[in-house]
Amino acid sequence: MGPISRRDALLLGGLGTAGIVAGGAGLWWTLGSRFTPVPGGEFIEPDGLRSSNGRLQIRLEASPGPVRLGGQQASALGYNEGVPGPTLRLRGGDVLAIELVNSMGVPTNLHVHGLHVSPQGNGDNVFNVVEPGRSFSYEYRLPADHPPGVYWYHPHHHGAVADQIFAGLFGAIIVEDAQPVDVSRERVMVVSDMTLDGSGTVADASPLDRMLGREGELVLVNGQSNPKLSARPGERERWRIVNTCVARYLRLRLDGQQMQLLGMDSGRFPTPGNADEVLLAPGNRADVLVTAVVGDATLSAAYYNRGSMAAMMGPTGPAPNGGQGTGDLVLATLMVSGAPAASPPAVPARPAAADLRTAAVAARRQLTLAVGGMGMGMGMGMMNFTINGRKFNANRTDTTVAAQTVEEWTLINPSPMDHPFHLHVWPMQIVEERGQTPGPPVWRDVVNIPANGQVRVRINFKDFTGRSVYHCHILDHEDRGMMGVIEVR
Repeated sequence: MGPISRRDALLLGGLGTAGIVAGGAGLWWTLGSRFTPVPGGEFIEPDGLRSSNGRLQIRLEASPGPVRLGGQQASALGYNEGVPGPTLRLRGGDVLAIELVNSMGVPTNLHVHGLHVSPQGNGDNVFNVVEPGRSFSYEYRLPADHPPGVYWYHPHHHGAVADQIFAGLFGAIIVEDAQPVDVSRERVMVVSDMTLDGSGTVADASPLDRMLGREGELVLVNGQSNPKLSARPGERERWRIVNTCVARYLRLRLDGQQMQLLGMDSGRFPTPGNADEVLLAPGNRADVLVTAVVGDATLSAAYYNRGSMAAMMGPTGPAPNGGQGTGDLVLATLMVSGAPAASPPAVPARPAAADLRTAAVAARRQLTLAVGGMGMGMGMGMMNFTINGRKFNANRTDTTVAAQTVEEWTLINPSPMDHPFHLHVWPMQIVEERGQTPGPPVWRDVVNIPANGQVRVRINFKDFTGRSVYHCHILDHEDRGMMGVIEVR
């Protein structure tokens, strides 16, 4: 993938997603047709890169160009010419050094989602901007006791986050266990969605899509449509599943198979628990064990009603879930046959997670994620997405926190749509959800706040100081202002 031309870069000023990946070429006469994926094909892993001697140093180029999506040729964005980008494998205490090269015609940057690393300087600093044709050297130092788990990386340049991720810029990060789990194989599954027109170019989002949070027509796993996985009965596999979708919730099921949940986000359970389904809000990740049972089974995403703006828009408003279908989506197919495998050993127990419910609380805050401001006769551009009544301003600090203290935040959502709340750098422990107190500690870096509901969390602002952000992880909402700045000092 080469740099985009100057002419295409100029066109980007008036185009959205489609303009980013194609400079508008062929856009207007292809919008009426749709891309037809070719399902099936053997499951393919993203390229993998692993740290050595405590360091992983890579060059990551963001560029437009031809990629294989859904079994067909398409035009999209990619890291190192791939969708997804390479999987980065690290250990606690490692240094991750990334030279981000911007070969697009628009600014970008990089966020390592969920990693507990410094937000300052060339760390996980979302205020850095990498202009077209330029590069920037990031360096992230993981603490020695960094939680193992599944993380991911993606752009975080405000106003363009949804467009760039929707068009293909994302990849997985794995922080390995100090004591490995014995499995037959491990699979990384990066789930994304996008809409492609008949020429295979990423379609732009309408104003309504951006208000609701867009859901793509094409749902892919590692860029594939319903890939096929094979296993023997009794084999235990580890699936690392990442929801990179801009707004789509994934209510995952694998009926007929034995599924256990090791953990979500950076939160790991002492022992795996049986799970009939796992709900991943946008940005969430799941670490799943699957013990194969004879027969075919589909990994599916069952319908999840995340609400709509219909209550605020009147009787002519959009259908629930943004007008998306309500049927199950097939993500992948597991085929199990052959000679039975030996029973796997027990999963080693982990120490119980930290519990902040007995910690001294330095401050209590309320953050209200609200949608409003669209009156009768007003356009959709008048809709405001705010936190505590204010739209994002990078030059304003909204929340100031004392380092090395624990705070309790009540996250309030008075709107008729769910809002998944993400805090950079510092994970959150859920202490009250739907009026209930969890039993064992539950840790997340993306916490879903249900429509007309609230969730209470506690946060230990340890290890790092600096400015970072919190926001709705329906990324169209973030781009429209539902984000705040936090400074820990």
